[in-house]
Amino acid sequence: MRRLCSFILLLIIVTGVVLFAGCLAKDDPLVRAHAIAEPYRFPFVSWECKALLDLGIKAWNRNESAVESELSVHIESVVREQGITVFPPPVVSLEPPPHLLIISPRDKIEYRDRLLLRQTMNVEDMESLERQIDALGFSSLVEPLGGFGGTFPPIVSSDATMRYIVNAAVEEWLHQYLAFKPLGFGYVLDSLGIRRDADLVTMNETAAGIISDEIGAEVYRKYYSNAATVQEKKKDTGGFDFDTVMSETRRQVDIYLAQGDIEKAEAYMEERRKLFVQNGYHIRKLNQAYFAFHGIYGQDPSSVSPVARDIERLRERTGSTKDFLDIVSVMTGYEDLKRKLNE
Repeated sequence: MRRLCSFILLLIIVTGVVLFAGCLAKDDPLVRAHAIAEPYRFPFVSWECKALLDLGIKAWNRNESAVESELSVHIESVVREQGITVFPPPVVSLEPPPHLLIISPRDKIEYRDRLLLRQTMNVEDMESLERQIDALGFSSLVEPLGGFGGTFPPIVSSDATMRYIVNAAVEEWLHQYLAFKPLGFGYVLDSLGIRRDADLVTMNETAAGIISDEIGAEVYRKYYSNAATVQEKKKDTGGFDFDTVMSETRRQVDIYLAQGDIEKAEAYMEERRKLFVQNGYHIRKLNQAYFAFHGIYGQDPSSVSPVARDIERLRERTGSTKDFLDIVSVMTGYEDLKRKLNE
């Protein structure tokens, strides 16, 4: 019953978010971009209605998926052990997550806009949509997500290792936990286009990534490490250092764009994309939108954000996972973070 009540509360919030977002005023190119992407949009309302019905049936018949149910119980147990309040409950739906359309300007790397797209898309659909958006003067990218916390229950891909699934489930729960705190609520406002704050988005994503790694590692250690049947193999890259090369690529692209040479930057990114592919890393498209998306995650090698580095510095100075979460969750912007570091 507690899960069902939490679900209804979040359903009301999500439905309001979706309906309000559709009424936002945007400049003409973005309005046209939204119109082009409309046939591919993720069906929030119908997905949530079905999820509500399915959750109610599962709760009544007690026939929830064993994997989903056990994962939820295990995450809740570890979160409580950490002294963290468990709300909303860490339920999860293991299925293909939605895709995300990222839109950036061409003359700089900026997380200008993003739209959630349907769960199933082939490469032809992705590239067709990208071509139409790019024709408006943008740099765009359609990326499959590994997890999405904007629904209840959160969606996490089942097509992954158990270690990844655990961490992703924790991270998507954290986004929902943070939505009821100043930091996460600011992220919601940014997602709606009500109050854009790129620094706060990076703070939220980086903090959630750090915390989910810590809690996820403990969940995996306690409940799944001995049950692993397939050993995760490290990619043989022949000495190719992905992180270093990606970081170098990002910095060089920034230099070209700062010089106003968009064509040179885009030609360079295509050359580097081919280099990654040659060394076993399949990157379908490397452009401004790619860096705009991946750059908001502090742990990603394409990130050059001082905000992400400052979140990591704060974590190094803070004791427990709970202490770090308590401190960062009440922040409303980058100024709060800088003040905390200067204390």
